[in-house]
Amino acid sequence: MENLKIEASKYTPLITMDVQKGEIEIRGKSYPENTFEFYNPVLEWIENYHNTSNPSLTLNLEIIYFNSSSSKLFYDLFDLLEENSDAFKTVINWIYDEENESALESGEEFMEDFEDLNINLVEKSGQTAS
Repeated sequence: MENLKIEASKYTPLITMDVQKGEIEIRGKSYPENTFEFYNPVLEWIENYHNTSNPSLTLNLEIIYFNSSSSKLFYDLFDLLEENSDAFKTVINWIYDEENESALESGEEFMEDFEDLNINLVEKSGQTAS
């Protein structure tokens, strides 16, 4: 399994996926023209991750702005992680700026929808809010 890196653009976030570290970083804005096409390599990577010997996966999400189709995609992403929770331990760090109330609210909504996932609300200053 290979590491994956997708560079940020005006409409899409930087995505790095590291097999050895067991980490995924998604940072920036997310409103690509075709959300599901853009994120498909990420979903495929996660689907294949359970074939590695890594016992855990950490997802660091710092999304400044995202549109409704990206919100649906994140829901699908969390759903996939929840489905694979027996294959590896997952930690999701939802990183938000203290001045971005909508990002905090979105993180809280995902926590409510995915009670079986370990989702941490992390204020950008480094303090955990949950």
